[in-house]
Parts: sequence; structure tokens; C-alpha cells
Amino acid sequence: MQKIKFSKDEGSEFYKELTEKIREYFESNRLEKFGNNKMIFKIILYFMMAVLLYVLMITSSNIIGFYLLYLGLGISVLLTAFNVSHDAAHGVAVKSKFWNKILFQLSFNLQGNNAYVWGKNHNESHHLYTNIEGSDIDVLNNPLVRMTTSQKVRWYHRFQYLYVPFLYLFYSLNWFLFREFLMIFNRSSRTIKVAIPVWEIVKLLFFKVFYVGYMIVIPGLLLPFGWEHIVVAFMLNHFLISIIFTAVLGVSHLSDFVAHPEADKEGNLSMSWPKLQMCTSVDYNVDSKFLNWVLGGFNAHALHHLLPNICHVHYIKLAPIFRELANKHSITYMEMPYRDALKSHFRFLKKMGTQESPKPLQYEI
Repeated sequence: MQKIKFSKDEGSEFYKELTEKIREYFESNRLEKFGNNKMIFKIILYFMMAVLLYVLMITSSNIIGFYLLYLGLGISVLLTAFNVSHDAAHGVAVKSKFWNKILFQLSFNLQGNNAYVWGKNHNESHHLYTNIEGSDIDVLNNPLVRMTTSQKVRWYHRFQYLYVPFLYLFYSLNWFLFREFLMIFNRSSRTIKVAIPVWEIVKLLFFKVFYVGYMIVIPGLLLPFGWEHIVVAFMLNHFLISIIFTAVLGVSHLSDFVAHPEADKEGNLSMSWPKLQMCTSVDYNVDSKFLNWVLGGFNAHALHHLLPNICHVHYIKLAPIFRELANKHSITYMEMPYRDALKSHFRFLKKMGTQESPKPLQYEI
């Protein structure tokens, strides 16, 4: 991973005042930055919902009910990841460090993925060096989809905005079956190498086997529908959560409004870290209580990147402070309705498939 040296600019003063105003907000309202009673309720709700749907699924007697319960289970697990796993990874779901770790490990590993790999690289790579190739682990050089200017434009890339939605269906399966295994052997399409400790590799293998056990083997043994239905439900479940996952997160950093900054050979970047976060993230429907509840604040991505040590249940109250200070320091804060963010995402895919170095659009309020 290339280490980046940031510069000072208007973003530095913006961030300094932002952190001070946020501190004043919590102190004056006698609040803590961690999850409150609302968050505790969400944690209990999502875990109980997953357990309930699983029990109902493995005891179902109707094939249609089985499919609906299986897909419902998948969605509940995804919502748990949005609302619990992510905040716990940042240590803010609850006040206790111990319980944050337990919540993160439990909710993430039980999905058949490795909590250590994602947590470490999400916090130490993606959050620090957002959209910077060679430093942000979430920047890919996938031969089928051109998302960085370092990739050569191939003839088929001109159609990527049409076929990418089909590829998105396999996002979750790819993560479960290939992504972490490829990281072990340094064969990933990610632009930085990842070292995984031996113990984490053991855990990775164990939880993947465990996941197959309770999602395929146990239903197959207990239910009378035939193995083919279990496998089809498993595949449909991953297709569904993949589309939801990519629809929620893909529009935030893959947009024709956001920048993809490049550091010089010495690793110097001509902007501050706060400004990097603001120019590489798109927020949508930030004031929506429904989306904040369902998506765990993922729709307020720029706000989260600058304030990762604050639980998402506070975001709606903090958004006016965030906007006011961005405007005061002449920092562009890109927020829009979801439909506009989605259109921007597909424009980005189309431009990257036909232009060598497309320039970000100028965002206008």
C-alpha cells in the first residue's frame, strides 16, 4: 500500500471547526457519540429477526413460504451488516469496546466472510485513502469493468454500463467464494496486496464451511423440498443481497461527480484528507429517517467518512452542522436524491468505457 502525505487547504480548517462544533453538540445535549437506546433496540431487532426467520425457514412446509423466508433471512442479515456490523467495526455501535468487537465478529463471520480482513482494510485503507488507486483497497482493476484510468480501454468496455448490473448479481457470491481466497494468494484484482495472518485464514475457512452448513446442508437435511430448491434459494438470496448492496454503496464512490485523485511518485497528494473525503463521496437523501434506519447511515457517506467515530443514529441531527460548515469554508458537499446518484453511477460506467480520462462533472446545488 502506498502511504499518502496530505496537504493543508481549506478542508483542514473545515475539519477543525467541524470536530469542534460536533464536540459542542454532544456536550451541550449531554449525549454520547456511541449508539443510544434506539441503537440497542436496532441491534436486538435485527439479530432476533434473523434468528426468527431462520427458524421459520428450516421448519417451513410450503415451498413458496420457504423461498420467501430464505430471501427474507438474507435481507435481514444484510440489514444487520448495514446497521450493526459497520458501526461495531468502527467501535461506535455501543460504548463497550468488548461488545463492539463481539458484535462485529459475530455478525460478520456468520455471513461466511472474515471480519479481520474487512475491518482492518476498511478502516486502514478505504477510510484513509478513499478512491486513490494503490492505496484504497476498494479500488479494483477488474478486466471486465473499467473503473480506473490506469486500465486500458477495451472494445467491450463501451457496453459495460449495460452488462455491469448483471455482474453485480454475483458480488456477494464472489466475496464469499473467491475474494478472500484470492487475497491469501495475492491474486486479487484489488490494487493493493493484503497480508492475512495464519489464524485468520483458519477462521476464514471455518466460518465459510459453517455458513454452507447452516445455509445449505441443514435446510437440505431437514426440509422435504429437494436439494435443488435449497441451492436455488441460496443463489437467489445472494443475487438479491448483491443487488441491494451494490445499489446502496456503488453510487457513493463510483460517480461521475467524484474525483479519483493521484499522488505523485513520493506519495504527496495536493489536498487535505478532509477535502479528499468530500470530493470522493456522494450522499443521498441524508435527511430521510427511513433510509437512516434501514441503511445504517450508508446514505450519508461523506459525513460518515469524516466522522467515523460517531454512531449513525446521530447523523440526521448532525447533517445541518455539516452542511453549514461546508458552505462556510467553500467545501463542496455533494448530496442529491438517490435517483440522481444512480444516474451518475451509470454515467460514470459509460464514460469510463469510452473515454481515456474522463473528468468529474462540476457539482451544482
